[in-house]
Amino acid sequence: MKRPLNASHWGAFRAEVVGGAVQRIVPFEHDPRPSPLNDVWPEMLTTDLRVARPSVRKGWLEGDRGAGRGQDSYVEIDWPEALDLVAREIGRIRAAHGNQALFAGSYGWSSAGRLHHARTLIRRFFGSIGGFVDQETNYSYGAAMAFLPRILGVQDAIGATVTSLETVREHCDVFLAFGGIPAKNWEIQAGGVGEHRFETFMSGVTDRVRTLNISPWRKDVEDSYGVEWLPIRPNTDAALIMALTQQIVAEGQADQAFLDRYVHGADRYFDYLMGRSDGVVKSPDWAENITGIPAQAIRDLAADLPGKRVMVSLTWSLQRARHGEQPYWAAIALAAALGQIGLPGGGFAFGYGSSNGMGNPDFRTPLFGLPISENATGQAIPVARIADMLLNPGAPYRYDGADRTYPDIKLVYWAGGNPFHHHQDLNRLRAAFRRPETVIVNECYWTATARHADIVLPATVTLERDDIGGASRDRYLLAMHKLVEPAGEARNDYAIFADLAERLGDRDAFTEGRTEADWLQVAWQEISARLAKRGINPPEFNEFWDDGYFEMPTPQDEYTMFADYRADPLAHRLGTPSGKIEIFSNGVAGELGQLGHPVWLDPEEWLGAAQTKVWPLHLLTPQPDRKLHGQMDSSTFVQAGKIHGRERLTLHPDDAAERGITDGQPVRVFNSRGACFAVAKLDDAVVPGVALLPTGSTYDPDGQTDRGSNPNVLTRDIGTSDLGQGCAAQSCLVQVERFDGRLPDLRVNQPPVFTANPL
Repeated sequence: MKRPLNASHWGAFRAEVVGGAVQRIVPFEHDPRPSPLNDVWPEMLTTDLRVARPSVRKGWLEGDRGAGRGQDSYVEIDWPEALDLVAREIGRIRAAHGNQALFAGSYGWSSAGRLHHARTLIRRFFGSIGGFVDQETNYSYGAAMAFLPRILGVQDAIGATVTSLETVREHCDVFLAFGGIPAKNWEIQAGGVGEHRFETFMSGVTDRVRTLNISPWRKDVEDSYGVEWLPIRPNTDAALIMALTQQIVAEGQADQAFLDRYVHGADRYFDYLMGRSDGVVKSPDWAENITGIPAQAIRDLAADLPGKRVMVSLTWSLQRARHGEQPYWAAIALAAALGQIGLPGGGFAFGYGSSNGMGNPDFRTPLFGLPISENATGQAIPVARIADMLLNPGAPYRYDGADRTYPDIKLVYWAGGNPFHHHQDLNRLRAAFRRPETVIVNECYWTATARHADIVLPATVTLERDDIGGASRDRYLLAMHKLVEPAGEARNDYAIFADLAERLGDRDAFTEGRTEADWLQVAWQEISARLAKRGINPPEFNEFWDDGYFEMPTPQDEYTMFADYRADPLAHRLGTPSGKIEIFSNGVAGELGQLGHPVWLDPEEWLGAAQTKVWPLHLLTPQPDRKLHGQMDSSTFVQAGKIHGRERLTLHPDDAAERGITDGQPVRVFNSRGACFAVAKLDDAVVPGVALLPTGSTYDPDGQTDRGSNPNVLTRDIGTSDLGQGCAAQSCLVQVERFDGRLPDLRVNQPPVFTANPL
């Protein structure tokens, strides 16, 4: 008998269940490189950090107006009382302030599976009761989501839609990997992962393609692949790309025929590069002073590109910085100058190495989530502007070409997310979270967000419910079987919102009269219908469910971005004003208050800033090696990668010696926004002046200091620009000092204190 299948964002798996408990995780038989993180499930299903019963913050019951959020005890209550309380609060706020006072954007990765996707369910619920204030874009590549459609005229230029890496392997000559191609990010994929193919792709590419890792961190491509490393100062990629393009133009090597047919405004950008518009030639000598890369190395690289098939690849992290739109725009211009866009293995790509599946064959695996009605309030904020909204109700701001006003939020409801992981300047966010009258969270674990909520409703994890998982560029649709009963009194988000909808007057508006099992059948019918239109005949639901997966056929053709546009630019005219790729854009010029083409803009907090006299190190905050964001942070597997419960802070040996820091030494990392602790790891694979501290440590505040290693107490809460308003976490200066005292005890490895109801 087959063991039942389930899945997480880091991979599909089967489980050995004995006596109603998961004893062992067995990797999915078709995954060539399963993630070890799945092995934490037996431990994390029953950890003391699970939210066991509905809980209400004691200070909220006593009317403290949010002052105790993040440091209070809780009162456990039963489900009927909890649901009545939540429904009453939502109804009270609606009656007094309208639905525009309800915030339920609820950004976050939540759990794998599409039916029980928490953010979809909470938006469906609030849509069914008259609307709410939503969130749009994301933390991963939010600036690009707002910006790229103006330049490329398409909505899918970032995300899963990148050129197949098979075409890179077959056709590419030079692969410029700005930000590298980090292997650890290939572990995870939103919705569920059937197979991890990173090693197959990378070995195939690096064996024959000249690959350059252009990054402050040599290990952004693993040393075993033996690629070239071009060390660069953080936030200066745009300057390097501009200098490469300037050299190609100056040497008469630009593909003028391509530019004339497919591109709008390249001449005005080239005037800027040649110094004709501002008197400053964007030459390799100019770029050397900004990037730290020798001018001759830039000249040599520029000379090697014309006449070859070149892929200009940028990770998502490069646009998570002040003016993060600029390196992406400059990269498009470089690929256009080389005439590479739309060619197999050439052009540009945003996202290789940022998530699993990037560059997989274009399976177009269909997925189904519950429909969401139109939001009746019509209001949404950029995802990274939540603290601004809560702290500045009624204040004006600008985003994506429009003047907007922050709403006055009285109630925050979060499900399936942890803003105290994702957001920047967490001390500022903590102050912002004390502003609303009520904060409600559906949560599986006592995360930092749960500890800042007034009402916490216990939610199930994927192993405690049935679902269907998958991702658009993964080979497998996954039947996610309920393996065990929910821990404590945890309930599915669907059941929670259905009962709340009933209390607020219309259960059927949320459920449409269907159970969760009914919706699974509907989901498979919808998926099957979409596949049938493509000539693919999936099995009936029961057969799919028993098998545990459906394998998509391999596409006959490998995908190349903009191949159709290159083949016929009139038939496939882009959605820009010119119908072409816009290297010059009047619309962007008006929004960014600058010239209407890529420009070099000072990132403000970087190694060229005057502030380095006080804060001399540029802090980069990459994704962690052993987990997805902050998920499973308390597990034995994740903790084994820490020392004294703290993350490793990577420093160049010279920077460490200057501060008297040795390998394994506890350190304090700080700036004017906050401080945290870490343990030093010395490595000459990082550029001098740069420190690396991975994200994901659970926020454990003590005043302005995090007792743990959460770098987002240090990062700046500011948008990339008024156009994109994306996360700008990678523009951050800090100081590091050795810490010889006793590290503070961590509170977040234990659940909060529970007390008797004061009322």
